[in-house]
Amino acid sequence: MSAGYETLIVTFSDPIKVLDNMFADADAWGTDSLKGWVEDYESTRFTQINGHTAVITSEYNTVHVVEWLRKHTPIAEMKEF
Repeated sequence: MSAGYETLIVTFSDPIKVLDNMFADADAWGTDSLKGWVEDYESTRFTQINGHTAVITSEYNTVHVVEWLRKHTPIAEMKEF
């Protein structure tokens, strides 16, 4: 059985390092960065490719990750593959 990973390319309106500031209280969030938050979803990885853009892959949590990102972050563009 092979894993079927879905891929997102997300370009945020704000720089990712600015978005990391929302996790300043790591005790409240359980992490200190956007990457850490996304990767808390099982089988999900966050790879930053420039200041505003990240590639996110997930085996089965893509729907939840997209929902959370749309609710909590300013997104300029999101492509799903």
